[in-house]
Amino acid sequence: MTSGIPDQRNAFSRSAGEFDAVVVGAGFSGLYMLHRLRDTLGLSTRVFEAADDIGGTWYWNRYPGARCDSESYFYSFSDRLSEDLLQEWTWSERFAAQPEILSYLRHVADRFDLRKDIQFSTRVVGAEYEETTGRWIISTEDGAQVSATFLITAVGCLSTTNLPDFPGRDSFRGEWYHTGAWPHEGVDFTGKRVAVIGTGATAVQAIPEIAEQAAHVYVLQRTANYDIAGGNRPMNADDGLEIKAAYREIWETTRETGFGFPYHIANRTAMSVSDEERQQIFAEAWERGGFRLGTTFNDLLFDEEANDTAAEFLRARIRERVDDPEVAELLTPRDHPFFTKRPPLENGYYETFNQKNVTLVNIRKAPIQEITATGVRTAEAEYEVDIIVYATGFDAMTGTLFKLGIRGRNGVGLQEKWAHGPRTYLGIATHGFPNLFMITGPQSPSVLSNMPVSIEQHADWITDCLRHMRDKGFDTIEPLPAAEDDWVEHHNEVTQMTLLPRANSWWVGANIPGKPRNLYPYVGGVGTYRQICDAVAARDYDGFVMGAGGVATAGEFTGVARATFRDVVAAAP
Repeated sequence: MTSGIPDQRNAFSRSAGEFDAVVVGAGFSGLYMLHRLRDTLGLSTRVFEAADDIGGTWYWNRYPGARCDSESYFYSFSDRLSEDLLQEWTWSERFAAQPEILSYLRHVADRFDLRKDIQFSTRVVGAEYEETTGRWIISTEDGAQVSATFLITAVGCLSTTNLPDFPGRDSFRGEWYHTGAWPHEGVDFTGKRVAVIGTGATAVQAIPEIAEQAAHVYVLQRTANYDIAGGNRPMNADDGLEIKAAYREIWETTRETGFGFPYHIANRTAMSVSDEERQQIFAEAWERGGFRLGTTFNDLLFDEEANDTAAEFLRARIRERVDDPEVAELLTPRDHPFFTKRPPLENGYYETFNQKNVTLVNIRKAPIQEITATGVRTAEAEYEVDIIVYATGFDAMTGTLFKLGIRGRNGVGLQEKWAHGPRTYLGIATHGFPNLFMITGPQSPSVLSNMPVSIEQHADWITDCLRHMRDKGFDTIEPLPAAEDDWVEHHNEVTQMTLLPRANSWWVGANIPGKPRNLYPYVGGVGTYRQICDAVAARDYDGFVMGAGGVATAGEFTGVARATFRDVVAAAP
């Protein structure tokens, strides 16, 4: 039996327009996947990117204050891509800003000569699996088509903007912007009256920057968040030397931990220490900045009493930093446990509300009634503004996947199959859609992790899987229904062990009207998930069926994924 995957480097499997693999997206995921497919496996690969340059999230999100929430030195490609690159590149800030991250990604694309296989300004609008040939037919917005044996989505988890359909939205005569599609030339807020709708992660970064320029800023808040101190600062030469000397250990640790950070969740419960010691532990984590507060105790996401201790610590920090007690109370979360909504990192956000040119508006109490020609009208007042900034987030995890128009066997659409919520095996593949791989898809750790760590794990796993298929003479792979059912059930069981379903977050799809309510990312942990995926691969890809010529014939399901989770949990100290 011959394989559909050639051994020769950069060989095109058939004629022009026919590839071994098509990748959609040229951000972190797409760049790394292209490198692995082309330069590791020698596959003919085409990447389609809707933008006119690489970058993904960091191409589109250029709003004031945009920066990563993971520390720069591990919000990057690891030694899996290049040890030399790690030593060559030096970050200027602890939490890099958007321009520096985009510059880094451009450097990577140029250093590894990736652009030549990326087709920019090309939006994928259809992808249909052709059962007679076992190939994907990919259609682009300009009417062109190509075919590929493998289709790999690298579209990011937060790439389809959510613009609420407020009555009168299109009647506004001023300027309006969404933080996820910011003008490249920037926006001048000098002397302007500005309404910012939303107080999630992007708003927390943007509002202090906008308030420095604007005549007045109205912050329209529906839900207060537990914002954690970021502690951003410039990186000095000693920082760089210390980090580069420890990179091997840093990356080993990120792959083992629950969230993909180079620090472990402490092996203790919140109530196992005295109140005084607990407060000291929280305070030390707060001073260090970043997401360390969420790793101080191992039961914060599982035990309400434990969670309350962290929540109250954060409420106290808000009261300390906001002068007006009424404003402080309005900024204080009361309706959900800590870390059940995405906790933003802030650098001066709360102090912004001490400025005379900033007004906090409670739109939970007085909801937005309409967007008028001159501003925003709530149930209590009308706010006349020159600019509206929609910091209203994204149709996360599934929004962009559905926009690709993916159709599998028998013409069944992905959106149709997932009408009641995602159904995947390992968050990386779904039954009925052969040779489709999703990088950081729903029901994988994805947004509950440091993204580059999860991206590399998925791309490496896909690479190893395709190598295995080539060695065995296979060119078709698909999850078995039993494996998919088991993973969905396992995902839901792990979710119910936590407090996460208690919040109306975008993690559960609550921000999109009509979206099925599920926890979209897998909460079992990055390190545990890696062990599960490795165990599946070691057992001849348990739960997958493989074959050739579009027909999958060989494979079995023995429950390795769930068994591995049980073994990991049982072995935990």
